[in-house]
Amino acid sequence: MEISTPQEIRIENYNYDLPDSRIAKYPLPKRDTSKLLVYREQEITDDTFYNISHYIAEGSMMVFNNTKVIQARLHFRKPTGALIEIFCLEPHTPHDYLLNFQQTNHCSWICLVGNLKKWKEGTLSKTINIEGQDILISAERIGANGDTHIVEFEWNNPNYTFSDLLEVMGELPIPPYLNRETEEEDKQTYQTVYSKIEGSVAAPTAGLHFTPEVFDSLRNKGVKTAEVTLHVGAGTFRPVKSELIKNHTMHSELISVRREFLEELYAHQGKIIAVGTTSVRTLESLYYIGVLLEKGQEQELRVEQWTPYKAENNVIGVKVALKNILNYLEEKQQNTLIADTQIIIAPGYNFKLVDGIVTNFHQPQSTLLLLISAFLGDDRWKEIYSHALGNNYRFLSYGDSSLLLK
Repeated sequence: MEISTPQEIRIENYNYDLPDSRIAKYPLPKRDTSKLLVYREQEITDDTFYNISHYIAEGSMMVFNNTKVIQARLHFRKPTGALIEIFCLEPHTPHDYLLNFQQTNHCSWICLVGNLKKWKEGTLSKTINIEGQDILISAERIGANGDTHIVEFEWNNPNYTFSDLLEVMGELPIPPYLNRETEEEDKQTYQTVYSKIEGSVAAPTAGLHFTPEVFDSLRNKGVKTAEVTLHVGAGTFRPVKSELIKNHTMHSELISVRREFLEELYAHQGKIIAVGTTSVRTLESLYYIGVLLEKGQEQELRVEQWTPYKAENNVIGVKVALKNILNYLEEKQQNTLIADTQIIIAPGYNFKLVDGIVTNFHQPQSTLLLLISAFLGDDRWKEIYSHALGNNYRFLSYGDSSLLLK
């Protein structure tokens, strides 16, 4: 398919028929017994996920996103009985996730609000019970930006943090396309076994297949494992509604990368396999953060949506870019790189770090499918998805997996 620029891609060319019956509504009882489609050297192999180490070269590094899904859906009732849903997307004040979760009296979040027409003004409140103590929590809208709202939360017991409150009153936000209510089991099954850092409103679902046994097999094969953090936003569910992707605005996400990992990455000689599209976006964003630092633009470390497609942003080597970040952290005496990325990876993108991807099967006409197409080249995604549909693979978040190798 000939395109003059990635911005001119028509999203209708990334559509396919996905029957509801092929969407996995629940996970398998054992994570690593899911099917695994392996694509390498332009050939497709069917296997089971617990055999994934057979296909990863010795000396490779697999990079995982260790974000943890928070119970981000909060429900309040007005005195009239109207139910209002507040979906916490990202911290507003304090903006830092950890600091926000540690607040003991009040904090504010950028939120989506369900049934907004019933909440024109005023404060919502409810009483919850933690360890036998009643806590009154209130919510007030204090600002808006497009379809999101800034909501301030206050509560009357300083012995409990906002994180504690979410654990008791929040609901885990499983994807809307599952068309069911969140169940108790989702609190475990919709988290990876290595999730650590609270902040996501959606799971990095490629990681849901990994078990301690799979990690043991990778270690025995001589495969390194490393972690980054990208807090997945609600935008991951947002379909591309514009005909051309130049008119689609990518959501911004926070990434957090330790200096030790950057040093490992800088010294690494083997293949780099990203587990999930979130890890892909994090790794590829690192290059462009290094470019910003090369240009002396360290005031705001943010990768804009179309930054990768400008020739002047692709003139330094990967090692130079990573070294720029390491030098920046050394100069600032910081151990962690914190940045924002709005990167969109679409056909025409030139991958800098990633040699392979572990990923589930994605929705039609989604930016995730654009990313897969960019990695595979041409229209090979159609061949792979056709094979998966014809061989009873389960799709989307709780579905089966694929390993895509160049």
